[in-house]
Amino acid sequence: MIDTHTHLFADEFLEDRTATITRAIEAGVSKMLLPNIDVASIEALKETAALFPENCLTMMGLHPCSVKENYEAELAIIKAELFTNKYIAIGETGLDYYWDTTFAEQQKLSLQTHINWAKELNLPIVLHTRNSFDDTYNLIAENHSQNLSGVFHCFSGTLEEAEKLMALKSFYMGIGGVVTFKNGGLDKVLPHIPLQYLLLETDSPYLAPVPYRGKRNESSYLPIIAQRIAEIKECSVEEVIEVTTENANRLFGLS
Repeated sequence: MIDTHTHLFADEFLEDRTATITRAIEAGVSKMLLPNIDVASIEALKETAALFPENCLTMMGLHPCSVKENYEAELAIIKAELFTNKYIAIGETGLDYYWDTTFAEQQKLSLQTHINWAKELNLPIVLHTRNSFDDTYNLIAENHSQNLSGVFHCFSGTLEEAEKLMALKSFYMGIGGVVTFKNGGLDKVLPHIPLQYLLLETDSPYLAPVPYRGKRNESSYLPIIAQRIAEIKECSVEEVIEVTTENANRLFGLS
């Protein structure tokens, strides 16, 4: 299995990071993809990847919740890091209107910058879309081309939204712990989405699946998510793992 979105470099894992990653590997999670948050997280991101270089692979970007007055200065540092070192994707970027829309326009400008980088470097883009699916999708659709691909991470939208993403052909939906929530809604949508459009993710330390909901999430819980997808789609968990792993390998250029 590949956890395509996990923040194992976060402070929540400060006391037991090595043990947490080891648990994930023992649970069958061979690779954990780490999306950056902002300038302050770069050092911890790289240090975490250095602990398990075969298992932890990094992305570079500026999270929409970190877009503030000084976002252009942050983007300059992010760009220097991205264009100097090896990363598997651009991210985490996108839009977030959940808490505050004060910097909504700056978030859009930041997202456009990330899209430009993705095209220039021919790397996939990892999108955060909390309360902002339409605006994020519209920006992607406006910029869509043969060399723009990526994932709408933490997808929990409607079938109509899923159909829009499938029509793009080169974008996936990241499915995490929400799929186990009683009123998450994905049990109504996933039966209509082929596995070929799905990726597995935890978004740890956030959104832990049932029965760990409300506690710290970690990558070793990924099998719970795969199992729930299999139940909803009435297929084997082996098929879910095989297809989503192929999808992640294809999107991120992994071996």
